[in-house]
Amino acid sequence: MVKIDGKVAIVTGGSRGIGSAIAKELAAHGVKVVINYNSSSVAAEAVVKEIEQAGGTAFASQADVADPAQARVLVEETINKFGQLDILVNNAGITRDRTFRKITEEDWNSVIDTNLSSVYNTTAAGLEHIQKSDAGRIINISSIIGQAGGFGQTNYAAAKAGMIGFTKSLALELARGTTTVNAICPGFIDTEMVQAIPDNVREQIVAKIPKRRFGTPEEIARGVLFLCRDGEYITGQQLNINGGMYM
Repeated sequence: MVKIDGKVAIVTGGSRGIGSAIAKELAAHGVKVVINYNSSSVAAEAVVKEIEQAGGTAFASQADVADPAQARVLVEETINKFGQLDILVNNAGITRDRTFRKITEEDWNSVIDTNLSSVYNTTAAGLEHIQKSDAGRIINISSIIGQAGGFGQTNYAAAKAGMIGFTKSLALELARGTTTVNAICPGFIDTEMVQAIPDNVREQIVAKIPKRRFGTPEEIARGVLFLCRDGEYITGQQLNINGGMYM
């Protein structure tokens, strides 16, 4: 088990849902967490307050990580604040679901930029610092949709599948050092995105999940914690947390 108390993590898209749960889980184990957000400042500050009230350390940093310059500023702020960067969790993501005939160029570009190009942007900005750590971790939050596809989600599936390919290739390049690179592929998780699905459709989805329920953000967060603490010999992998929906 690697000692992560005192390590520093950036969690992109950390103000709500899975990102918020990851930030809280890491902070509960002594990690200093930078909660990145794009527009949800109130939500991000609420997560910071909750972490601090529990005795942890966190601060919120606004940056659109789809923009390379803003991703660099995010990393610079982290180094200026804490002097190091050990863990990068690439969680920022959006959906623009439409069938391919109806998808627009803007729908495509916005999802690819936010979900996939952001992974390059933050990793490129932070890798030099992460590699200095004795427990460097890059964890990309992909999706079951990147593995199995999804109706009306060609843009989202392409981005999430791209994250998996990125993960495998970078893991190979960094394998001789102490930095690991892995992906977590959640199934259907009970977040705002899933809660917005009509009840009848939710029932149909649950019926296809062997565990017969949606996952929780906290279950994904525990997967991140596992890779950070116990994953020194795990790299280039996809950790599937999906209730058995895709094997």
